[in-house]
Amino acid sequence: MVNKRVSSHFRTAKFLPRKPSPYSIIIYVILLSGFSIFIFIFYSNDVFEDGQKPPFSGESRSQQIPEEQLWEVPFSRGLHPCVKPSSKYKDAGGWDRYLTVRSNGGLNQMRTGISDMVAVARIMNATLVIPQLDKRSFWQDSSAFSDIFDEHHFISTLEGDVKVISELPKELESVPRARKHFTSWSGLSYYEEMTKLWSDYQVIHVAKSDSRLANNDLPLDIQRLRCRALYHALRFSPPIENLGKKLVERLRSRGGRYIALHLRYEKDMLSFTGCTYGLTDAESDELRIMRESTSHWKMKKINSTEQRIEGFCPLTPKEVGIFLQALGYPPSTLIYIAAGEIYGGNTHLSELTSRFPNVVSKESLATKEELKTFIKHASQTAALDYIISIESDVFIPSYSGNMARAVEGHRRFLGHRKTITPDRKGLVEIFDKLEIGLLKEGSSLSYLVMQLHKKRQGAPRKRGGPLPGIKGRARLRTEESFYQNPHPECICNVHKAP
Repeated sequence: MVNKRVSSHFRTAKFLPRKPSPYSIIIYVILLSGFSIFIFIFYSNDVFEDGQKPPFSGESRSQQIPEEQLWEVPFSRGLHPCVKPSSKYKDAGGWDRYLTVRSNGGLNQMRTGISDMVAVARIMNATLVIPQLDKRSFWQDSSAFSDIFDEHHFISTLEGDVKVISELPKELESVPRARKHFTSWSGLSYYEEMTKLWSDYQVIHVAKSDSRLANNDLPLDIQRLRCRALYHALRFSPPIENLGKKLVERLRSRGGRYIALHLRYEKDMLSFTGCTYGLTDAESDELRIMRESTSHWKMKKINSTEQRIEGFCPLTPKEVGIFLQALGYPPSTLIYIAAGEIYGGNTHLSELTSRFPNVVSKESLATKEELKTFIKHASQTAALDYIISIESDVFIPSYSGNMARAVEGHRRFLGHRKTITPDRKGLVEIFDKLEIGLLKEGSSLSYLVMQLHKKRQGAPRKRGGPLPGIKGRARLRTEESFYQNPHPECICNVHKAP
């Protein structure tokens, strides 16, 4: 392409007079200028989203991007939720064999795991006993299923899909059980094979619930059942739902629109990932000791610099502040922090609030009396964050964890609500240039950040498959989570829905 343009230029120059007249020079300059303007406009349209203008120096951020564009929902192309079963789907029977489950992990790991177990119970023709929740995770939450979820709603909503009961029948409590740790990301044939266990056992106990089903290549009715379980059946308990709605109303009364920021700058996440950028030596040592003393965390020695360069670290509060300003959000923007306790408290959080002072949390929105029953139950307070994040005008996660993926998927399901997922690896390169003085905050920075994120704002797309070059079962781990993007099985066009 370059050689053709150069040779074309020389061919043109060959026919120019050796001593061109002033008139021909003017004509040549005008044509060249016109061509340059055309090229600029052409590539500008490709780089920027509809209505977004390139950030020339000297313009303020508020002038660069219209306010409505900061909050507008991505065009959904007529897509809508579609979770109804096909005409071949049959109502659940009253199966005399039972699946008991111990859910593991935090709130959203348990939620998606329970949804998987609903589908597994359907595949294996089993009655599902209400799962036991994880009480041994990092948060040591003693909550039972009914403390977090509306148990009656869960049972009645799934009535036509799977029979669900609150407890195992008394006469079966002492019978031998098949204790299984089902293989991660398994498909239909695996669980059909597992049904052979029913010939020897009436009860199967599942030790873990997370990631028990494959993301892809499952029957349409099974995929839609997973969506019905997660988005319809697993409703939070009335106390959580009621307070969550109140807090959303209070946010609306303060500023109308708000960003829900899942700031995963918490002690457990920083320790788990080994990310210490921006921390003091004492803080880094504290996190290292915590990681080395946590038995089930496999990685003990971690290179923090390499982690950050590869984009495996949560954005720091300071980086989030720079990021939001570069996207064009004004300092007055109302930001809700959807997270637990920020590591280092106000010392690190101030690096965000110095740029965006209008930052609130559930602790500042709710009264102490309202939070009293939830405060010592991490999964219940996480449920409040989840509700507020789902209802926000914009959702931004600083790290791609279970909460971030679950909220993104739910927002896609509800109409592709605006969700900006930071390109952490790309942003680290930009932030490092800022730090060494190769780049300054302002129009140039905004241009780079907006260009990097023009296709990361929650617009419709099909779920991503495995990463190239990976073979065997390992490739299944690299697929995009079904619950992060349930398109196309649970999100479809009105004209194409079966």
